[in-house]
Amino acid sequence: MDHTLFFFLDGREDDDSQSLSDKNNVKGIINRQISDSIKARELLLAEEYANKIEEIAKTIIAAYKRGNKVILCGNGGSASGARHVEWELAGRFKMERRALPAIAITANSATVTAIGNDYGYEHIFRRQVEAHGLAGDVFIGFSTSGNSANILAAVDQAKKMEITTIGFLGKSGGKLKEMVDIPLVIPSDDTPRIQECHILIGHIVCDLVENNLFGGQ
Repeated sequence: MDHTLFFFLDGREDDDSQSLSDKNNVKGIINRQISDSIKARELLLAEEYANKIEEIAKTIIAAYKRGNKVILCGNGGSASGARHVEWELAGRFKMERRALPAIAITANSATVTAIGNDYGYEHIFRRQVEAHGLAGDVFIGFSTSGNSANILAAVDQAKKMEITTIGFLGKSGGKLKEMVDIPLVIPSDDTPRIQECHILIGHIVCDLVENNLFGGQ
């Protein structure tokens, strides 16, 4: 039997909904969010960020030219950011070209939950770096706080294996700022704004990598 529910509206205006919209000043909230996002991104126009982004791109390009790969991870929204960049390296950003080896170690739920269950959540990335990483690879950890325990453990493992470590960070950069080889810190305390900047930077890096490796195609 089909248990689909049908809701019938009588066409009358919902006064409570309308007044709620007015009270919350929805347009003001929307405009403020957009304005805050623009302000956060404008900070990236500083020369120090251009230099850092170029350094990250060159590091990844050099790794690919050696035949190495990129390993990425993050938690929550930052896990999605890591997967986003993985797709654009392993798939494509703008060019039709060969796939580039990249792996987001956040993606396999069976592996993540097994390691979390057997060893503890702080080890879910460290064990995978140990499993998949090789000297000369590049590790990118996304952490808006810079203090994610499982990423700190993964960076520690990567450094033991001579894997170059990069941090896409926020706020003060946390402990990871001093731990990774290349820290890129978004100077904001607003997590959504940090994540938006991380995606923008990821896009720029993918563009630079593609153009360098395949621009002559």
